[in-house]
Parts: sequence; structure tokens; C-alpha cells
Amino acid sequence: MVTIEFLGPINKANLELEISSLKELKEILKQDESLKEWLELCAVCLNGVMVFDENVSLKAGDKIALLPPVCGG
Repeated sequence: MVTIEFLGPINKANLELEISSLKELKEILKQDESLKEWLELCAVCLNGVMVFDENVSLKAGDKIALLPPVCGG
């Protein structure tokens, strides 16, 4: 199982899914209308490290966080 955490204003409960890649996760999340816009804006962290390749392999126990853009001062 892989844990998916939605941070900030996304306001979704964590998910646990049996998935093998970020690409697979993206396809699942695109089915949720409320997440479609966020998927294009968010950065993705895998176990605390930013990742940009949606073909990266996932394993049981991995933690993915979707990080929405923020404004800071």
C-alpha cells in the first residue's frame, strides 16, 4: 500500500492505494472532479523528496504528498 496525503487547501482525506507508479496514481485521481485542477498545479513529493518523473516506481510503504502552490512573504 502507498499512502497519498493531500496538503493545504486541497482538503481531502489521505488515501491508501495499491499502485506501482505516479502515472497510475494520476489516472486514479483524475476521476475525482474536485482534484483535476489541483493535479496540474501541485508538486509531488515521494518520501519527502520532490519527484518529476511520473514513471517512477513505487513500493509498499511509500508516502506521496501533493503540495499545492502557496504564496509566502
